[in-house]
Amino acid sequence: MNLSIMARPTTGEARIHLITAVALVAAFVLQTPLFAQGLQREEAIDAIVGSEVKTEEVEAESASSRILAAIDATAANAERVRKTFSLDEIDIVFLPDLEEKDSRISSAIAENEEQIAMLREAIEGSALFFHAVDSRSIPLRDVVALEYAERGGVTIFVKGGANGN
Repeated sequence: MNLSIMARPTTGEARIHLITAVALVAAFVLQTPLFAQGLQREEAIDAIVGSEVKTEEVEAESASSRILAAIDATAANAERVRKTFSLDEIDIVFLPDLEEKDSRISSAIAENEEQIAMLREAIEGSALFFHAVDSRSIPLRDVVALEYAERGGVTIFVKGGANGN
């Protein structure tokens, strides 16, 4: 009876097999287009945000009471942004005349500069909020306040116009 016994590879041979396998996988991965969904694609943004991001332009004066209340609640809202993982609705309100029309809002922004910086950091650290803002090409430095609505939505107030002015 002839039984052949397969020899087990030595440690050195096993390393060579492992290195060869890793090299082949690396070569394949480098030659294959990435299958991951890019974060700049609209489908990815919608999936992260979970709903359509609506935008509108409003005169600062007509929304001054809402903006001032949102600025007063900035510290609490910054903390709430960090804990929010889903929303029904996100509205971005552009305020093209913010700095020239209402000095009360400009004063409130200046007085709450540190809290507004915290809000911007919270938005930057949240995939949900960051991609909602980034999908509309809004620099974080233009975000002045954020307002939570009772119906499960958020309004983000942004200085400047929808076209970047």
